Amino acid sequence: MKIPFNYLPQQFKNLNPYYGEWKKLAKSTEFTLGPFVNKFEKAFANYIGAKYCISTNNGTDALILCLKSLNIGKGDEVITVCNSFYATVGAIVACGATPVLVDCDERYQINIEKIKKKITKRTKAILPVHWGGASPNMNQIIALSKKYKIHIIEDACMGIGAKINGKSPGCFGTVSAFSMHPLKSLNVMGDGGMVVTNNKKIATWLRKYRNHGMINRDHIEFWGINNRLQPLQAVVAYKELSKINAVVKKRNKNAKLMDKLLSPIYPNVIIPRRPKGYLETYALYMCLVKKRDSLIRYLKKNNIETKIHYPIPLNKQRAAKKLTLNQNDFKIANYQSKRLITLPIHQYLNNENIIFIANKIKNFYKNKKK
Repeated sequence: MKIPFNYLPQQFKNLNPYYGEWKKLAKSTEFTLGPFVNKFEKAFANYIGAKYCISTNNGTDALILCLKSLNIGKGDEVITVCNSFYATVGAIVACGATPVLVDCDERYQINIEKIKKKITKRTKAILPVHWGGASPNMNQIIALSKKYKIHIIEDACMGIGAKINGKSPGCFGTVSAFSMHPLKSLNVMGDGGMVVTNNKKIATWLRKYRNHGMINRDHIEFWGINNRLQPLQAVVAYKELSKINAVVKKRNKNAKLMDKLLSPIYPNVIIPRRPKGYLETYALYMCLVKKRDSLIRYLKKNNIETKIHYPIPLNKQRAAKKLTLNQNDFKIANYQSKRLITLPIHQYLNNENIIFIANKIKNFYKNKKK
């Protein structure tokens, strides 16, 4: 049995569902924004529960637009978590602001107790990440933002389909970013991103800024950039959005079975706490394991592909040297980075596949005792 981590060949094996809309697009020649993009933006805003959705070229640019829409730049500080993907901090730096990194917690989410200690007069926003498709305690983060009068910008790139007591990630902040990278829960055939907000003024500015600052073909209000979602990708996104609930449901079913099978071999495998009321997308099924690198090699020999997200946290990256960080402030992330493993859990795996993976992991630790 072969268990791939990458499910894209299965997802896009049949392209027939897309051809009809692609042909309509080709005939319309609406290749820059237009009705196909508008249709997706309205559908996504409705799905998330936000008033406005502004699509972008990718999730990184969505984060940059979020920051710029709040006039965050040079001299400002933005607090975020140290175990995210590079883009979270890269977006802050791209705007000229200073990233302030804090440690994660045992669920791989931003450590809220650490946030409090990093708020200064220069802090303009907290940027929590819905890492792996799980979510931090947004109510506590909202309480901090109100107390110190600072914005929340959500990095919800992995959070499409997740819920916190019935509310979608992206609906807690002033403005929030999503991604449709190929390995996100909602994905396209390349890159794509979205910004959502309930603020009409911000939405209006974003629509202009991502399109050169244009009011119309002959007039611009301010200098903007070209950061538009391609209509070809909008067609794919609209189709895939209709499947997202089924995708998340299947991933949750697989994750629940994996949790059940691996829990008995604690502490060789440590599964994070799953709080009541939190629906995860399981964009990443992560756990902590002993003898991580040996286990990865063993699983590879047994045709099970795994990943690490990530072996080097942001606080230890070469790019972070200028931030003059104290590594003692990141004990949890540093510890987790040595034991983290991401197992395949996607919607194209069945019970037999999950049991096969779990049994191989059990066999690995059983053999290590001999």
